[in-house]
Amino acid sequence: MQKLTSQIMGHAERLPEGSALSAKSFLHLGNRPALDQALSRLAERGELVRAGRGIYMRPVKSRFGSRPPTVEQAVEAVAQQRGEVIVSNGAAAANALGLTTQVPVRSVYLTSGRSRTMNLGQQTVELRHVPRWQLALADRPAGVAVRALAWLGPEKADEALSRIKRKLPPDAFGELVAAAPQFPTWLARSVGKAAHG
Repeated sequence: MQKLTSQIMGHAERLPEGSALSAKSFLHLGNRPALDQALSRLAERGELVRAGRGIYMRPVKSRFGSRPPTVEQAVEAVAQQRGEVIVSNGAAAANALGLTTQVPVRSVYLTSGRSRTMNLGQQTVELRHVPRWQLALADRPAGVAVRALAWLGPEKADEALSRIKRKLPPDAFGELVAAAPQFPTWLARSVGKAAHG
């Protein structure tokens, strides 16, 4: 077991700080239960940070000690390891577009995977499963607009779309209009109105 943990740490130390590791990437070193146990022990000792089920990350070291990777790094690592689309939530998107001054207090991300929480040190990150249309256009400016509109809801969509149309570059707004057929009826109607009305 000691040899396995040394091999894992040897590999981890060659990666940049905040890089993700998974048990599956070490299957050439041993069987899955032994790898899971070795990774778990490394996390207990603080040499790795557990970001999610089967996903570990190398901590970031500074002169003040080590700390977990940023939430963004952890979310990106989970997205890559699991093959999911993970994006910021609607409140954060609305804030980024200047549609609200409300700043999200909790770290909530939307995912194509299952809903779950991740613990990074003292911080809890919620991954919330949403319908595919809310993940349309992912991190592109038009995708940020889609999530903001979903968060604002049907009552505020028309007013928000007139502001979004002025803020987004014409090609990004065109992407939003082109994606309208996959949106719910209320949103497709509002996007059509903003585009042609």
